[in-house]
Amino acid sequence: MTDNLVQTSKFLSLILRHAPEKIGLVLDPHGWADIGQLLAQSARHGRHLSREQLEDVVARDSKTRYAISADGTRIRANQGHSLAAVDIGLPPATPPAMLYHGTASRFVDAIRAAGLLPGSRNHVHLSANRETAMAVGARHGKPVVLTVDAAAMQAQGHVFHVADNGVWLAAAVPAGCIGFP
Repeated sequence: MTDNLVQTSKFLSLILRHAPEKIGLVLDPHGWADIGQLLAQSARHGRHLSREQLEDVVARDSKTRYAISADGTRIRANQGHSLAAVDIGLPPATPPAMLYHGTASRFVDAIRAAGLLPGSRNHVHLSANRETAMAVGARHGKPVVLTVDAAAMQAQGHVFHVADNGVWLAAAVPAGCIGFP
């Protein structure tokens, strides 16, 4: 992505995941925002976006962070929300037996003690493959990939969801279900 597209994606992440109030935008309970309102409110707050720029970010985002509704009138982040009022309405899903979580090595001791917690987000994010988890972990420092026994978690009654972009979501991951390197 070009620098402008990266900056637009970061702006959308802030507004659609964490702080829509920064531009006076209201998300519906499933995280959707009216595109016309998003563009108008962004412009009122000094961030001029065109519909084409918005569609370009959605189409070119390698992590498929955003979705436009089938009727083309709304946009939302696929996951990663810190807003308690947003429930993206994903149905429970059966995960693969093993999932992965990428993190920085400096967090391993805390994870070993408390398990994986969502922190400021609504869910813990998990990957279906090691490569994606490694890339996620590398964003935060020296990467470490943890294995998650999703089959054991599901047998214990934990619920999983899968976002439209393939990211697996769980409320938390108990330390006993995590494999450490």
